[in-house]
Amino acid sequence: MANEKLAVLIDADNAQAACLPDLLAEVARYGTATVKRAYGDWTTPNLKGWKECLHKHAVQPVQQFSYTKGKNSTDSSLIIDAMDLLYTGNLHGFCLVSSDSDFTRLATRLRESGQAVYGFGEQKTPEPFVAACDKFIYTEILRPSSIAEAIAPHHAAAEPTKSASSTEPLISDSTGKLTSLLKLAIETNLKDDGWAAMGAVGAIMQKTDPSFDSRNYGFPKFSALVKAQPFAEIKQVATGDGTTSAMYVRLIP
Repeated sequence: MANEKLAVLIDADNAQAACLPDLLAEVARYGTATVKRAYGDWTTPNLKGWKECLHKHAVQPVQQFSYTKGKNSTDSSLIIDAMDLLYTGNLHGFCLVSSDSDFTRLATRLRESGQAVYGFGEQKTPEPFVAACDKFIYTEILRPSSIAEAIAPHHAAAEPTKSASSTEPLISDSTGKLTSLLKLAIETNLKDDGWAAMGAVGAIMQKTDPSFDSRNYGFPKFSALVKAQPFAEIKQVATGDGTTSAMYVRLIP
């Protein structure tokens, strides 16, 4: 996966410069950012904070003047470049950085062409854009110091069971969405012995909900999130060479 070439296209009008270092580190988990561009009208004062970050991380600023008040020409510029890169860039995937639903059709089109699409945006990002990506990462979890400020008041009352390695959750399971998703994923992957491989369960959850990430619920690893659930039982089985182990999970009867 590290050899996959990715294009990182940033809508600077709808993204925070402060999260850029952690965002690029997250991108490195999925491949190599061979194209890094940020789009905006760099003559406006609201994008001033981006200048130092762009130079430091070798992100190419793409100038797009706002020709008409109220019209976002930045979106159009990013979309045109994405389609050009699709046909000429020899890429394996795209990272679209924005909280704007205007990129929903672009994400869908790129996936139709066999490209992996990773979305990055704030929790306010509309669901259609989130669902159009293979994986969507909320940028709040990339900035641990600001997570507490990002949690909505109605999320504060209900928190998941914490482990020693857990952090402040961005999302609670007050609606039962996580519980339902996890139970379904386990049941779908059960083998004849009644156990499901942890990796397969995580993969199903990701395909079902592109925004799923254990870090959203305060756990750095998926296995830690599963261990914290009262309805799940986990076991580790040593592999043939005895140096590593595989993890399995099942629902407690």
